[in-house]
Amino acid sequence: MWRGQAQFEETRQHLQKQPVVGQWKPLAPSNRGQELQQPEPSAKDSAGGDENQSVAQLNVSRLRSSSVEIREKGSEFLKEELHRAQKELKLKDEECERLSKVREQLEQELEELTASLFEEAHKMVREANTKQAASEKQLREARGKVDSILFAEFQAWKESPSLDKSSSFLERIYQEDVGPCLDFTKHELSELIQAAVEQNTLTIEPVATQALPVVKVSAIECGGPNGFRSQIVTKCALSGLSRACRHRIKLGDSGNYYYISPSCRARITAVCNFFTYIRYIQQGLVRQDVELMYWEIMRLRKEMSIAKLGFFPSEM
Repeated sequence: MWRGQAQFEETRQHLQKQPVVGQWKPLAPSNRGQELQQPEPSAKDSAGGDENQSVAQLNVSRLRSSSVEIREKGSEFLKEELHRAQKELKLKDEECERLSKVREQLEQELEELTASLFEEAHKMVREANTKQAASEKQLREARGKVDSILFAEFQAWKESPSLDKSSSFLERIYQEDVGPCLDFTKHELSELIQAAVEQNTLTIEPVATQALPVVKVSAIECGGPNGFRSQIVTKCALSGLSRACRHRIKLGDSGNYYYISPSCRARITAVCNFFTYIRYIQQGLVRQDVELMYWEIMRLRKEMSIAKLGFFPSEM
């Protein structure tokens, strides 16, 4: 074999030992000429493609697994948030319901209170109207029963009020009420008391309560100043009787005190109340109808009449 042929054969054999990468195919005829046919993928290329495809599938699987895990965790988180929101909403609903009940209760109590106040107000108005009507009726009846002589004497005194005993109005009251009410056993002291009442210089004060021993009656002769300032059993300075004297009197600026019994105190107080009222009338401090003034004086005369009979409140 010639040298060129031997070399060709060696090259051919070498090529046969190499793996076939691809195979050329004839190009289809074309107007533009023949073009080269793309080589078919070899076994090595196929193996590489399968490997790349497996890697891609694995990545896709991992992505899908991660996506599923994310969705599951997100779903779990959303469920927890939803559960918490529902729980908070339930608590808010319960609170709203409680507040609604409290409001309804307050509205009901307010309505009941308003109704009660209106009812009480109407009741008070009715009672006031009833009392006013009764008072007006009594006043009309009293006006029809007024002693014309006594009322005429009071009207005459009211025209020019004074404490002068010469007026027929005061003269009658002195004779029928003031004189008998201040007529005590100790006549000299009684006259001094009446003068002090007329001059408004008499003082009555309670005896200070102290835990002092009971003083014997024989230790005090006339019930005059004895220095004790306590509720003691002693002689009344006006009646001369042994009594529990809870009050004492002082005449003017004198430093002497006279202990008096509850009965004597009631009589003196009744007279003082009468003189206080007529002084108010004299000073123009009483602004009432003449008939109302007259009936107030009659009430004060009634108190003097009861006191001179020996009646007095238990607290005296």
